[in-house]
Amino acid sequence: MTRTIAPRLRTLVLLLLAVTGTLLAGAGPASAHAALTGSDPAQGVVVDKAPTEVSLTFSEKVAMNDTSLRVLDPKGKRVDTGKPANVSGTTYAVRLHAGLVDGTYTVTYQVVSADSHPVAGAYTFSVGAPSKTSVSVDGQTAGGGVVGWLYGFGRYVSYAGYIVLVGGAAFVLACWRRGSGVRAVQRLVGAGWVALTAATLWLLLLRGSYSGSGKVGDIFDLELLSQVLQTKTGAALVSRLLLLAAAALFIAVLFGAYDKRDDDEKRDLTFGLAIGGTVVAAGLAASWAMAEHASTGLQPGIAMPVDVVHLLAVATWLGGLVALLVALYRAPAETPVESTAVRRFSRVAFGSVLALVATGVYQSWRQLGSWSAFTDTRYGQLLLVKIGLVLLLVGIAWISRRWTARLADPAAAAADAEQPEKEHVKAAAGSSQRAAQLARQQAAVDAARQKRLRDDDPNRFGLRRSVLAEAGVAVVLLAVTTVLTQTEPGRTEQEAAAATSASSSSPASSSSGALTLDMAFDTGGKDGKGVVRLDIDPARVGGNDMHLYVQRPGGQAFDIPEVKVAFTLDAKKIGPLPVTPDHITTGHWAASGVQIPMAGDWKIAVTVRTSDIDQATVSKNAQIG
Repeated sequence: MTRTIAPRLRTLVLLLLAVTGTLLAGAGPASAHAALTGSDPAQGVVVDKAPTEVSLTFSEKVAMNDTSLRVLDPKGKRVDTGKPANVSGTTYAVRLHAGLVDGTYTVTYQVVSADSHPVAGAYTFSVGAPSKTSVSVDGQTAGGGVVGWLYGFGRYVSYAGYIVLVGGAAFVLACWRRGSGVRAVQRLVGAGWVALTAATLWLLLLRGSYSGSGKVGDIFDLELLSQVLQTKTGAALVSRLLLLAAAALFIAVLFGAYDKRDDDEKRDLTFGLAIGGTVVAAGLAASWAMAEHASTGLQPGIAMPVDVVHLLAVATWLGGLVALLVALYRAPAETPVESTAVRRFSRVAFGSVLALVATGVYQSWRQLGSWSAFTDTRYGQLLLVKIGLVLLLVGIAWISRRWTARLADPAAAAADAEQPEKEHVKAAAGSSQRAAQLARQQAAVDAARQKRLRDDDPNRFGLRRSVLAEAGVAVVLLAVTTVLTQTEPGRTEQEAAAATSASSSSPASSSSGALTLDMAFDTGGKDGKGVVRLDIDPARVGGNDMHLYVQRPGGQAFDIPEVKVAFTLDAKKIGPLPVTPDHITTGHWAASGVQIPMAGDWKIAVTVRTSDIDQATVSKNAQIG
């Protein structure tokens, strides 16, 4: 059995790395958790007079610096002046230079949402008349790139370290006190502390580049680091480091003074360690809750404590599971994990699952808000995967409970088998030196016999296999959870989409002679969902200016390989009249001089292609002329 230990643990580690790499690489840039819900001037509008300022309204409060909001003229020169200011609620504005020339202006923004995630985007408006622009914002990927991947991996390691640290210590205190003297368990909990500490320092270094430029060279910029320390996320990471110092003292007592006490003293010390350890573990969990999803949105006063309980339940269950796996495989023969310890953990794990379900239901309601968000948003789809993995984990745990019920301690059988040989050794010992030598030999024989008896137990073998399977599923579950924490909540995504299309509650809307149409599309491929907005000005017979904007469901502009428009007047059997607009900037196409030959109820069809094979055509009717 021991020959298979290393390969299995090595396989588990490789699975961890593979799943983490796949999920984090596939995640791309972190989704925006604060969505742009309005702007003045509005996206794509043509104004007669140059505005004195540009204002943006987000779905929640955001953090800005001097370069967070920029306005660029058609040549790419900045025309904003001064620092962005919070003018009211979630609306932020920046002043513009006087005397702006006619043409198309680009507004770019990169801010940090209240739940710590970077948000970036851009749109255009025109003064007098649209024009060509040299501005390109294709490379603007807030939270993406190499730095984004490294930051995501650091989050994964920090979660894993917390789970192993808290769950391993809880397993020793609540289920297997003898485990405090087992070297493998000591190393496991110590490794959890080291992983969490290193990952926290790593995230602190990455934070400035992650939420700003996204450049690898900015990781060790001390000026950026000083700015990070003044943010909510920086304060949370520093608090976590301070609590980890207290956790180091806890570990020293648990695996030092605690192990040297007799059973009566251990009972007294256990209570104090349990109280202190719970306070430290809850504080560490709060360092996530105070800076991420739970700290913003609906009911933050309830959501943050619920999030702390959720993290504690996850750590107690999954971290204890890893500690049990190590104990089953690596505990020395003289101190095997007893069946009573396994049964205690089974009860603790059951309570943790109940807490996990209760808090998870609340979190799901808070972050989704509707049943449709389960399937229509990326957050909901990932949450469905997580729920499936939890159910699978519970199913395997039920199998483990069956093996636990039949598990027998080999200690008594080993003692009976050893007694005749011990008597023989005592009789053969003729001198103290000879007795010492025989005692050492007997100890080695006893250890080998105990290990053999333990490994020959089919119930213990079955428990090992099922716990190993649980640990493998837990690795995948943790990776999905890490990506979930970086994904825009479904409620926010749907609210932002509703705000974006609020101006088009009817099939067609017009203002000052201009026509605006919003059409949702789904090509079925990657990045296949979105909304296309079509502006036609002045929407009359003769020449018209046409602007077309492509946005994700959350409102972010993005490019696609091809977009085409066709006009058809079925009543007069005219058309389709094809129009191929020119690409202006990210998510923006335009065409001038679009000829509408006569007034009528025109069918306007837009064909969008998001890949070589994924294409869809959407259409609406509108009165023109």
